[in-house]
Amino acid sequence: MSMQTPGPARPNSGRTDGGRADGGHGPAPRVLDDDTDAADAIASDADFVSEKDRSFLSRLYTGTGAFHIVDRRRKWYLVTAAILAICIASIGIRGFTFGIDFEGGTQISIPVSQGVTTDAVNQVFTATLGSAPESVQTAGSGSSETVQVRTATLTAVQTEQVSRALAAEFGPALTADEVSSSDVSSTWGREITRKMAIALAVFLVIVFIYIAIRFDREMSVAALAALFFDIIVTAGVYSLVGWEVSPATVIGLLTILGFSLYDTVVVFDKVSENTRAVLQTSRRTYAEQANLAVNQTLMRSINTTVISVLPILALMVIAVWMLGVGTLKDLALIQMVGIIVGTYSSIFLATPLLVTLKERRGDISRHTKRVLDRRARQASGEDLNQSRPVGRRPGVKAGRRTGPETSMEPTGKRRRSR
Repeated sequence: MSMQTPGPARPNSGRTDGGRADGGHGPAPRVLDDDTDAADAIASDADFVSEKDRSFLSRLYTGTGAFHIVDRRRKWYLVTAAILAICIASIGIRGFTFGIDFEGGTQISIPVSQGVTTDAVNQVFTATLGSAPESVQTAGSGSSETVQVRTATLTAVQTEQVSRALAAEFGPALTADEVSSSDVSSTWGREITRKMAIALAVFLVIVFIYIAIRFDREMSVAALAALFFDIIVTAGVYSLVGWEVSPATVIGLLTILGFSLYDTVVVFDKVSENTRAVLQTSRRTYAEQANLAVNQTLMRSINTTVISVLPILALMVIAVWMLGVGTLKDLALIQMVGIIVGTYSSIFLATPLLVTLKERRGDISRHTKRVLDRRARQASGEDLNQSRPVGRRPGVKAGRRTGPETSMEPTGKRRRSR
């Protein structure tokens, strides 16, 4: 009978969720089905190795904690504050360019023919009425391409004057009958704004209650902070670009909030799994386990973002640039910005803020101090095994002990050898 000699011990990859640092070819993950196994799994992270010697993409794929995001949360707080400051300043100084659907007015459509350009139409309109229109832009492509003029509400006489002036300038290819006009009331835009505000308030309340029940109160606060960040930054970028705010913009803003919440909940679910029994050990802090969770979900967040952004880029390229459907660029821009900002907030704001809120709790702060004190003693050369008091192991419930004098009784569960 041949016998195999055991090989050298393999370093712990730091993954506590059953994930595999070898790219998916390792043994099947171990299910943590009670507090004892959870404590043992966290305790096994004492020899945690972040594997910084690997390439950037390898560390990103394996998710072994090489990226110190939570540890450097003050840096990300400063970056977040700077982004917020720029966006709030843009909203306050530049403001928004509201479309005709929100402010009301008159829209004049001129079919594109020889000589009909946005600059030429703008000059004719200004010369006829003595004031420039609010906006002049093209829409459509090919034979259906038109020049859209949006201005304050015009009287029937003023509309007739503009139509005759355009026909005189661009005739005989353009006649007065081909120039169409329509009036839009601002009441409809105000109604949309009111309903959007109500929907947003209801959405935020439901989100807070759901996350508080599903996870805890600190996670609810962190998730709401990330959502407010997404709203302000997305609106700020839209203000910086200067595009018109249309009903499509409102729809896109409400849509991206769901994506942001989804990504945040995915990260929080992993944080909750990693920190389930962290207080029962003195090997890892809450912040370190949360940072490991961010690393383990980082590749998933990036993949989701890329897959979501690609169709939006296709929409902007095909619908806007090739087909000339200018109304779709509002929806495409706000969705693309919202998805990218939502991914940033779930990684660099929500989780670091969660750790900051958690460390204000007495039990978490005491546990962090205990872990740091233990490492300080270990660094000074103290033998922690000799100073460990005799008693039951962390995570072993008192009801599982079989004798009052035994501190290391088996729990009846088989452990996988490492």
